Amino acid sequence: MSSRDFTYDAVGATREPGACPPGFRPLHVRTRIGEGEAVFRRAAEAVATWEMHRALGLTFDTEAARAAPGVEVTITVAGLLRAPCRVVWTVEEHRLAGWAYGTLSGHPESGEEAFVVDRTGDGTVWLTVSGFSRPTTWYAKAGGAATRGLQHAYARRCGTVLRRIASDSADD
Repeated sequence: MSSRDFTYDAVGATREPGACPPGFRPLHVRTRIGEGEAVFRRAAEAVATWEMHRALGLTFDTEAARAAPGVEVTITVAGLLRAPCRVVWTVEEHRLAGWAYGTLSGHPESGEEAFVVDRTGDGTVWLTVSGFSRPTTWYAKAGGAATRGLQHAYARRCGTVLRRIASDSADD
């Protein structure tokens, strides 16, 4: 594990639904993925193994095969923007699976983002992307509302991609 520090103090706060430290902007996007145990298992595996993120078309660099606390990841967008992060928590339960990462120095934003798959009592499978952030670089600050819009679009795209991955496996 690197000695790089997190760029915010509330490390792990995304474990609590709706948590958003003062001075940060919240993010919460929930997408229906499908229904049933097979869809849940496939979606949970795709989130845990970075498959969902890689299917988004991002460069997702890590030496770990699965999300685990302490694992570092660097996301690169369009070959230009590098965003180093570290996994801060994971969950793997009968109806709940996922993880969150926090930003490290060199990331254009400061904050945390969680990707959690859950299966409700009626069997519906959901992906919730939640977190909190604030810009730290001049270009993230200059982006203003557009930057925020991109974050929400990214979260919605995660759900779309995961739905496709999980439904493809359910057809097998």
